[in-house]
Amino acid sequence: MLRVLTTKQISSIMLLYALVCSSSVLPFDKPIKICALYPHLKDSYWLSVNYGMVNEANKLGVELKVFEAGGYPNKQKQQAQLKKCHEWQADAIILGTVSPTGYLKNMNQLVGNTPIFATVNALTLDPSSQQLKGQVGVDWYWMGYYVGEYLKGKHPKGSGQVNIALLLGPIASGGTEPVMKGLLDAVEYSDIHVVQSYWADNDKELQRNFVQRVIERNDISYIVGSAVAIEAAISELRTANKTETIGLIATYLSHGVYRGLLRKRVEFAPTDKMVQQGSMSVRQAVNYLKGQPYQLKQMPVIEPLTPENLDPTVILQSLSPSEYRPTFHVTN
Repeated sequence: MLRVLTTKQISSIMLLYALVCSSSVLPFDKPIKICALYPHLKDSYWLSVNYGMVNEANKLGVELKVFEAGGYPNKQKQQAQLKKCHEWQADAIILGTVSPTGYLKNMNQLVGNTPIFATVNALTLDPSSQQLKGQVGVDWYWMGYYVGEYLKGKHPKGSGQVNIALLLGPIASGGTEPVMKGLLDAVEYSDIHVVQSYWADNDKELQRNFVQRVIERNDISYIVGSAVAIEAAISELRTANKTETIGLIATYLSHGVYRGLLRKRVEFAPTDKMVQQGSMSVRQAVNYLKGQPYQLKQMPVIEPLTPENLDPTVILQSLSPSEYRPTFHVTN
C-alpha cells in the first residue's frame, strides 16, 4: 500500500537531509581550493577541458590548481601529482585518470579522505572508501558507435568491401577500448573491414609514423583515429598526394580536426563538448562542497559533426578559443 507522508513528516525528512549534507561539508570562509589532473595536454581536447574549468572557477570564485601527467603511460607521475594536491590541501580533486582502475585500492593512501570527482575518463574506486563523489563524461562506446554508424551509412552490406585502418591511441587507456567496441558493433553488418590497427600513446610523432605506414598501402579507403592521428594524417596525405584517395574520420574533436572539417579534409567527428565538461566538473565539485544538490553522473549530449553540420553553439561548447593557452593556476 502506498503511504502518504504528512507535511510534518516531509519537513522532518528535509531537515535530516540538510543536516546530513552539512555534517560532511565544512563552511568556507575562504575560496574553495580544487585540484584538477589531466592525462596530458598533447592535443587540444584537454586544453578545451582546461578552458572550461578555468572559466567556471573564475565565475564561482574558486581557486584552481592544474597538473598534467604528460601521457597515459605516466601513472607514477599522476600518483605523485595526486599527493601534491593533498599537500596543497585541496578541498576536492577533479581527476582525468590515466587508468580507469589504476587507483582502485590506493586512492586513500595518496590523498587521504579528499573527495574525488572523475572527469572525461571513467574511474573506478573501492566502493567502501566512498571517495568518488561525482563523475562527468560520456560513454565513449557511443563516440565509437557514431563513427561506425556514419561509415555503415556510406557503405552498407552488399555495396562493396571498404578497408579502414584504426589509429585510436593507447590500447588500454582513456576511451580507446570502448571507442573500438562501439565502432565494431556499429559496422558489424556493413561492408567496412578493419585491415590495419596501430596502438600507441597520443604522441604526434608516434601517430605520424603510423600514418606513414598506412598510406604506403594501396588498399586503405579510410583512416579512423584519434585527433592527434587525424591531424598528422591531414598533412601526410597532402604530401603523398592521397588527399582524395583516403578519407579521414576522427573519434573526437580538436582544433585541428575542426579546421579539417571546415576545409573538407575530415569527413566526420563526434564531439562530447569538452569546454562544457570542464565547466560541469568544477560546478559539480563546488555544489558538493557547499552542500548544494547536484547530479552524481553528468554527461553532455554527443553531437556528430560533418563539414555540412558545424553548429556554432556546439563548437563553442567544445573548443577553447584559438588563442587560449593552458592555465595551471587560478586564484580568486
